[in-house]
Amino acid sequence: MKGPASSHLHQRLKSLTRRGASVPGIFMFELVNLEDVVRVPPDRFGSPLEKVAMDLLKLKYESTINPDHGYLILVTSVDVDKIGKIIAGDGATYHRVRFEVLSFFPLKQEVVEGEIVEVTDFGAFVRIGPADALLHLSQIMDDYLTSDVKSGIITASQSKRTLRVGSKVRVRITAVSLGHGISMGKIGVTCRQPFLGALEWIEDEVNKAAKARKVEERAEK
Repeated sequence: MKGPASSHLHQRLKSLTRRGASVPGIFMFELVNLEDVVRVPPDRFGSPLEKVAMDLLKLKYESTINPDHGYLILVTSVDVDKIGKIIAGDGATYHRVRFEVLSFFPLKQEVVEGEIVEVTDFGAFVRIGPADALLHLSQIMDDYLTSDVKSGIITASQSKRTLRVGSKVRVRITAVSLGHGISMGKIGVTCRQPFLGALEWIEDEVNKAAKARKVEERAEK
């Protein structure tokens, strides 16, 4: 994702994480501080040192997974030592850098909201933050389900409820297996609990609960 819209999102996330805000649809993002050493090749001599360091760090860290910090999304700032070191036989200079990265670390039992981006024979993939989590058919509801991959729809036999590509869902994270580097990692989610699932299902459940409460209140009078 590039351009002004992407820049606006990054600025918003950065502001929210600094304040420790909790916003529906904005998950466990965090700004983490890391250190490294960058190798500045001779063909980049003369360019602004911070820009060179930023370019090198983006190539190395963005869209990777760190076992301690989760999904590394965006290098937001960098501080470079102006004086570097040289190594015999190498024409480059080496500079220590301290930099800030926007990361996303999924936690087991965390409740998150996302969008279904793919329907398969065995379930659906839900986009949560920068990752796609597996919502297996067995973890959707207590009903017989059929999956129409071509149409991108999962249908429940008895309730007739559906999930489709584009559906907004609320799920609980049940499994997290982070890889390392450019590996994708694996996240499993469920919506087989009260007030989880498609947002319209949750709205129906809330409305039914509210009506039931009103009936009870009338009966008590």
